[in-house]
Amino acid sequence: MLRFLTAGESHGKALVAILEGLVANLPLTEDEINAELLRRQGGIGRSGRMKLEKDNAEILSGVRNGITIGSPIALLIKNEDSSDRTEVMTAPRPGHADLAGSIKYNQKDLRNILERASARETAARVAVGAITKKFLSEFKIKIESDVIALGGSLKQSEWEDLVEKARKEGDSLGGIFEVRITGCPAGLGSHVHWDRKLDGLLAQSIMSIQAIKGVDIGMGFAAANRFGSEVHDEIVLKKGRIGHSSNNAGGIEGGMSNGEPIIIRAAMKPIATLKKPLRSVNLATKKECEAHFERSDVCAVHSAAVIAENAAAFTIAEAFLEKYGGDSLEETLAHFNSAL
Repeated sequence: MLRFLTAGESHGKALVAILEGLVANLPLTEDEINAELLRRQGGIGRSGRMKLEKDNAEILSGVRNGITIGSPIALLIKNEDSSDRTEVMTAPRPGHADLAGSIKYNQKDLRNILERASARETAARVAVGAITKKFLSEFKIKIESDVIALGGSLKQSEWEDLVEKARKEGDSLGGIFEVRITGCPAGLGSHVHWDRKLDGLLAQSIMSIQAIKGVDIGMGFAAANRFGSEVHDEIVLKKGRIGHSSNNAGGIEGGMSNGEPIIIRAAMKPIATLKKPLRSVNLATKKECEAHFERSDVCAVHSAAVIAENAAAFTIAEAFLEKYGGDSLEETLAHFNSAL
């Protein structure tokens, strides 16, 4: 079983991650992980923290001499901005985890919620995803992403201006991005039980990213407005092999990959922390007030796309190992090649 855990707070000493179940003998370096972490920090609309944090993952275990050895891989990402925030925070931000989390965990200081709820946690997930992305590349499976829309605009030429307008007004922007997985073999996932369906697993993985409010696969919601004859991909022969005439299903049918590219789109809401705060209620005084403001991005859609790539990489790698198995890279390659 491939699985991982992360720990750490936004302004704590570090983020940590443990990845268990990866095969032995996979070449892996810290530079390959850090390249993905650097991509996560890019994009327009990011905060000044991106200039402060130089995300570098340190491999603590599970790799020797640049090769995985089959044991759990432990990763450490130190926080440069690790100063302890001692001021008690009592004004929850609309759209954030502050209020619901304080109720659930009976916390009077909302910082005890926001520190873990922060998207800073995704740095650890990207580090894990980078490792699984490297694993998948051994089987020529590639994962890429693009931002499709930002602030309601499909025109890239307008995005910088929209972000600058939001910045000046103390506001924030969301958008839509697409993740494409190519080279994925047919048969990952399963139709036999709800929690083995690949589309469900991918949707959960992407939806778990902070601020993601919608996920569709292939034609997605648009399929609800079409006739069946306009939606379903006809099965045809392509150079003597069975394939599809189109890819409206987005590479997944019946909860299983069908050999076509897997296409995922996700909608990210605007960042919840606003420089021009919305109304709130102070939990200590029970009086109306302005929501707490903390340094934040104006827009993080490009970053979310990179995070989603790596989240999807873990899910695909998990399904891949479930199907093909193996304790070493050589064994998994042998199983994979024998199935072609």
